[in-house]
Amino acid sequence: MRAESRAIRGAGKRLGFVPTMGALHEGHLSLVRAARSSSDLVAASIFVNPTQFGANEDLAKYPRSFERDRELLQGERVELLFAPSVEEMYPAGAVTWVTVEGLSAKLDGRSRPGHFRGVTTVVAKLFHVVQPDAAFFGQKDAAQVAIIRRMVRDLNLPVEIGVCPIVRAADGLAMSSRNAYLDPDERKRALVLQRSLLRAEHLAETGERNAARLVAAGREEIDKESSVRLDYFEIVNPDTLDPLEDISGGGLVAVAAVVGGTRLIDNILLGNSRRE
Repeated sequence: MRAESRAIRGAGKRLGFVPTMGALHEGHLSLVRAARSSSDLVAASIFVNPTQFGANEDLAKYPRSFERDRELLQGERVELLFAPSVEEMYPAGAVTWVTVEGLSAKLDGRSRPGHFRGVTTVVAKLFHVVQPDAAFFGQKDAAQVAIIRRMVRDLNLPVEIGVCPIVRAADGLAMSSRNAYLDPDERKRALVLQRSLLRAEHLAETGERNAARLVAAGREEIDKESSVRLDYFEIVNPDTLDPLEDISGGGLVAVAAVVGGTRLIDNILLGNSRRE
């Protein structure tokens, strides 16, 4: 990978990069297309990163479909696929971490201690190996986007960060590799995540500026599905992830909930925060 990257840079070509954990879906492919539209060559990685999974999370059962993923990337004309082993990414005895203090303990980081430390460490490693000019991430992982942007800024990494809109299935569910865990009934109930966001958005569009009232409305919508367990429903600054009291300047409405045994996330951007 490093040799290929050196050759690309030496030829004056622009390299776009899409890091993934595999189990690819249309959301991932939209990132590949964004990279393609602004790059001479595109690299993608497939690496199920063990350090971003907690002790009781789904590392062992996380969906893996390497050959299918490879074929999908070939169909999108991706020139380079980097698929390292855990031993390559984490040498024996590795004790060095990249941590974005503060932000990493908010939203998903509060619910999943250590998760974002694993994310930022592996993304920094991937940037170091691949050396892309630009890397592309999905808006669905809004907290991850904010944290990676801060890491890139704080460490002076020469990588542009592109953020692409959430891709949804026909029923409105945000595309996620974890959707494969849902049975038909759970999938139907999972649609309450988007409904809760749309209810808050509707209130905002009709003039409500008090974030607490929007949050209360979103949580009330989730409560209608008694078998869905809410993790959080918050309205925050999309860059700092700090809670907002007033949404006059925009905001990120983010929700996480457990449906069956599957934790799902979704979000929308309000007003001036819309980057889509």
